[in-house]
Amino acid sequence: MIVQVLGCSGAIAAGSRTTSFLVDDDVLIDAGTGVGDLSLEALARIDHIFISHSHLDHVLAIGLLADSVMRARRAAGRGPIQVHALPETLAALREHIFNGVIWPDFTRLPSAEQPVLQFVPFAVGNQIEVAGKRIEVITASHTVPACGFAVDGGEAGWWVYTGDTGPNPALWIRLRHMRIAHLVIETAFSDEERQLAYISRHLCPAALGHELAQLPGSVEVHITHIKPGETEAVMSEVGKLASSHRIRALSAGQTMRIGES
Repeated sequence: MIVQVLGCSGAIAAGSRTTSFLVDDDVLIDAGTGVGDLSLEALARIDHIFISHSHLDHVLAIGLLADSVMRARRAAGRGPIQVHALPETLAALREHIFNGVIWPDFTRLPSAEQPVLQFVPFAVGNQIEVAGKRIEVITASHTVPACGFAVDGGEAGWWVYTGDTGPNPALWIRLRHMRIAHLVIETAFSDEERQLAYISRHLCPAALGHELAQLPGSVEVHITHIKPGETEAVMSEVGKLASSHRIRALSAGQTMRIGES
């Protein structure tokens, strides 16, 4: 299994793309601005999109992707791209994005019978089998209904993405029962802005240290969702944590191979 980091920034700037991961070539996890770096052919191969929550930096590419691939997928006789998310997230997409005002409703285009997008609800705890992959929906604690995802890499372990989350004891209860190959976890703010992190239900390095202390062993930890220009400050504070885990900053363009030497 190959996971490509299309974007992992908390906002945009030159060289910064918001959150999106491509698993192999057919499953997208979150749909931030990083999706736009894929070729049209690569976009057309995506059959499933898993969305962690409704915030714009994680969903804004869904409608643009649909518009780009609609003709190619229709010509090839391919079915709709399935957008998997919590019911509350799907409702937010319908009301605020695919409403004919912000963007056309691609769940009914080019026709209601053969749309380019299909919304598929899930619940936290569900394990979903798609495209030969098993994906578990894991808990997150954010300002809107949210979740993360764990993708089963077989004997090599799970690739885990927490989504946007503040402190979340329930997450670690589940992760302690998983063999984790890679853990992608957010740290959106520095400790200087810990109050903002708390209000917005994100993590800062001090909170990250408390969270990771609940996970035994030593795993590969990748920090995501840092704001542009803040990586050095955040990672300097992360580097001072007394943690058994191997922690580094995630970067766009990075590839994680699970189950391969």
